[in-house]
Amino acid sequence: MTNQGIGDWIHRRQIKSAGRIAVTAGERELTYEQFGERINRLANALVERGVQPGERVAYLGENSVEFLETLFALGSIGAVFVPLNTRLAGPEVAFHLEDSSSKMLITSHTMEPLAVAGVEGADVEQLIFVDDGKRRPAEEGRLTLPAEQYDEVLAGAGATAERPQVDVDLDDLAIILYTSGTTGSPKGAMLSHGNLTWNAINVISDLALTNEEVSLMISPMFHVASLGMGVLPTFLKGGQVILEPRFEPGRALELVERHQATFISGVPTTYQMIAEHPDWDTTDISSLKNLTCGGSAVPLRILETYEGRGLSFTMGYGMTETAPGATTLPARYSREKMGSAGVPHFHTHVRVADFDGNELPANEVGEVQIMGPNVISGYWNRPDANDSSFITDESGTWFRSGDMGYMDDDGFLFISDRLKDMIISGGENIYPAQIEQELAQLEAIASVAVFGISDEKWGEVPRAAVVVREGHDLTEQDVLSYLDGKLARYKIPKSVVFVDEMPRTASGKVRKPQLREQYGH
Repeated sequence: MTNQGIGDWIHRRQIKSAGRIAVTAGERELTYEQFGERINRLANALVERGVQPGERVAYLGENSVEFLETLFALGSIGAVFVPLNTRLAGPEVAFHLEDSSSKMLITSHTMEPLAVAGVEGADVEQLIFVDDGKRRPAEEGRLTLPAEQYDEVLAGAGATAERPQVDVDLDDLAIILYTSGTTGSPKGAMLSHGNLTWNAINVISDLALTNEEVSLMISPMFHVASLGMGVLPTFLKGGQVILEPRFEPGRALELVERHQATFISGVPTTYQMIAEHPDWDTTDISSLKNLTCGGSAVPLRILETYEGRGLSFTMGYGMTETAPGATTLPARYSREKMGSAGVPHFHTHVRVADFDGNELPANEVGEVQIMGPNVISGYWNRPDANDSSFITDESGTWFRSGDMGYMDDDGFLFISDRLKDMIISGGENIYPAQIEQELAQLEAIASVAVFGISDEKWGEVPRAAVVVREGHDLTEQDVLSYLDGKLARYKIPKSVVFVDEMPRTASGKVRKPQLREQYGH
């Protein structure tokens, strides 16, 4: 049996990196040998519970050892990992579980109320709880399906430390990671073992990570950026991953100093909050070598603050569908090419083309399209999205990003606009259509449009423009309260403006640029 996927990585590191620390989480430390043994035990226990190659298992929880063990255990038996955003609302969790046909959910006790709400609307058959000290017996009493404790699963008779013998190819599906679409309906991006492997190779090629890397994960691993740009490349090299369940700037500084961290992957908001913390000036951060930033460009004032401590950023552009790296801006170009998304990753191709797939000359705006072994082959059960998201010509198949940009004369990419109206808030992707669909259910709303406005802390936040139906009264609090519990909190608009009518095109579409101009300040 031959496993060519990520499920074999830790087994190989058990030998190549024997005695080295693989994962640190709080006071827990696991060597590669210990980590690999736990992964094997979980894998065999899952097989004992009927998990077959190709079947989906969902995970709902914050950054933890168990999150990673589940990922690698499923990879070792050819099953599919479905990580869920812990900031979703109950109906959203239910949709992801049902859409992926996940029959098992592994979740932390912290997430228990959300997990219970999610499984009530899905066909999940088995539930496994990770003990994080937040057990809620009352919540367990609401369950109508079998529930086990994670540590007891690993200690069971069938959880042997023997390495699973399953054939896994690079083309096999490894992860389904959900990303919202312009229609508001979430799509499951199908990330293969090859996508994840080649993205990790791209990171290692362009960032020069070493086996001495100590990578601090301050962003949630249910996002492909943290997983693809930080965790997996570090394990591929045999470095150490430090996990934090949630981001807190003072705690991040403390961990950098304590563990002599060398690498952080984050977004502009997290770096800003770290630099504004009272301990910034007194914490020893001299061990840091690699700082990567995605989501949006690092503001000049943050760049200067870090440069004052002898640090610089490698910035980049990407998306879930590219696992996630598409381009990278090396640190030495951070001033010369400020505002640029950089050049294509080492094994990835990027072009700017018109909508017929014709490549455009330098400095001409068009759609950003990506091709390479890190690009997904399609979306889970979404032939409609597959038809519209890819374009094939004599050079190969290109993913249509939906983002508009241009290449300068030196081949550096600049993003000029977002065709899909996506809002990026603190590294989280927000699609206005989903919010608009929810608000359209309110009887008092005649018309609604959601758009992004600038925010000093988060980069962008959503704002809703609302036309109130004649004969109805509506306040800003009414609108926001209605969305509470229906959408993840970060998706809920931070403000509402009431307008007499929507600016529209001749075809009836809302002119969002005009809304931003009138109400975006």
